[in-house]
Amino acid sequence: MVLAGLLAPVTAKAAPSACAGLQEKFPDWKGKTLVNAINPHTPGYEAIDPKDPNKYVGFDIDLGEEIGECLGFKVTYKAVTFAALLTTLASGQADIVISDIYATEERAKAADFITYSKVFDGVLVAKGNPKKIDGINLSLCGAAAAENTGFVEVPLVQDMGPKCKEAGKPEPTLQLYDNNANCIQAILAGRADTYVNDVNTVDQAVKANPGKLEKAVAVTIPYSVGIAVPKDKPKFREAVMAAMNEIYKSGDQAALLKKWELDPANLKEPGLLTVK
Repeated sequence: MVLAGLLAPVTAKAAPSACAGLQEKFPDWKGKTLVNAINPHTPGYEAIDPKDPNKYVGFDIDLGEEIGECLGFKVTYKAVTFAALLTTLASGQADIVISDIYATEERAKAADFITYSKVFDGVLVAKGNPKKIDGINLSLCGAAAAENTGFVEVPLVQDMGPKCKEAGKPEPTLQLYDNNANCIQAILAGRADTYVNDVNTVDQAVKANPGKLEKAVAVTIPYSVGIAVPKDKPKFREAVMAAMNEIYKSGDQAALLKKWELDPANLKEPGLLTVK
């Protein structure tokens, strides 16, 4: 196991009572320290604590801490770009990825996913929506879209190019950045017209900049958010899945959504996505 982390862990809440039995069933991780690879630029999910730069805070941070408490291990963190999350996991520099990452068939070739949240994307635009963008559709034609490198929204925007061209309209342009903060800043600076991402991230951006940004619309994306674990550690995958089931059944997962002011509609019974 990788034992080095960058920032201090936070204290987890008490785990569900059934977790004692899970530690007996899965003893290999009890007393260990595991590394969670994160891209800490998504307020509400994972971000540097504004009150303490030596800590991370957010829904995913709390969730990871509770999984650790349930299975008896401690969590430390390795901050990387979003595009490097799965390669960091595959290289052994991290043991798990809990960082608002959408579980897709393509990503599941590199890691197994325990899914735990439904996905709704928001379309972030400048206040007043000057380009009248209303979704991942022809309203994007001629617009400049800021996106995170490696995000599933990148090909969705790219796929609009031929459709715009067929409609006799200019193709959208794509600006790639390493994190949410830079994408949002691109709109604030007037470099980009829109940013499509998790609706809670978009809502947080609007809340922070109510006079400058707005959410044009929310769109359904056919994915789930997932926890990535190494493909060559099926027992660990089974353990994390079991812990997630207990956290879900206990109501703790719903409570964390409420704590971090995330949409309760995101709540999803844990599932599994694996690809050989």
